[in-house]
Amino acid sequence: MAVVNWLKTNKLVFALSLIILFLLFRELSGGALRTRSVERSISPPSSGIATMEEPALGMLPSTKLGLPDSSQEAPPTTTDSERMVVKNSNLSLLVNDVKATGEKIIDRAKSAGGYMVEASYNRPNESPFATITVRIPENKLDETLNYFRSLAIKVTSERLLGKDVTDQYVDIEARIATLQKTKAKFEQILDKAVAVTEILQVQRELISIQSQIDSLVGQQKSLEQNANLSKVTAYLSTDELALPYTPDKAFRPQLVLKQAVRSLLGTMRSGANASIWVGVYSVIWVPLLVIIYIVRKRKTKKLPQES
Repeated sequence: MAVVNWLKTNKLVFALSLIILFLLFRELSGGALRTRSVERSISPPSSGIATMEEPALGMLPSTKLGLPDSSQEAPPTTTDSERMVVKNSNLSLLVNDVKATGEKIIDRAKSAGGYMVEASYNRPNESPFATITVRIPENKLDETLNYFRSLAIKVTSERLLGKDVTDQYVDIEARIATLQKTKAKFEQILDKAVAVTEILQVQRELISIQSQIDSLVGQQKSLEQNANLSKVTAYLSTDELALPYTPDKAFRPQLVLKQAVRSLLGTMRSGANASIWVGVYSVIWVPLLVIIYIVRKRKTKKLPQES
């Protein structure tokens, strides 16, 4: 009965409340529908998207000059036995003498046909620690690693990583072949060119193509060297706690910080959206609050008079 009496005495407030709830429901449901429709409209098609490489020659179209089309050439396939793998190994060794062990590691690398990349010795008088990086021929990697292990009192950690670069190497090889054919075509055009502008234009293209070839050849040689000579990094110390190790659950503070910042930005964005909604609908709820305040004030004035 109290609710019914309140509704009878506050009909205007009740009607305004219903209107606000109806408008909020309509806007929220409409926004959700619009969001779903936008997501469907921007979703990528299910069919595959063909990609095209930009032509290497922007000034002279290859179709008009009869230059080879790199997109038509498929790179040669390789078998499993021909795969090119770059191997890197990390060892943490507990030793009695850091300096002597480091020198033995370097000497063994040289005798195996490799070389020393880096040697760093820290705190020689107290808890000495060293980082030795060497390159070892791939065919002698296992034998050399066994020798390094034999120098240690204890191998606290060991990790061997392999990266297959065969596809990258074959792709570079195919691009070099295409550029060489293109260069030969331009050389033929240069022999027949008469106008000075044509000669200068073709020479610029030849210089650009040769620069690309030199860069790709350098990348190819780097891959060959890294595959033929594996990199081994040995961490040496007389104190086991000074050696690097990989914990079971790695603590990555940078990742945690990024996640916290993203969460904070999401919370601030939600708060800003809510503030905008409240501000827009203030034309309704502010007058409603004023009316409620006036009605309550009048009631409080009538109560003393009735008593």
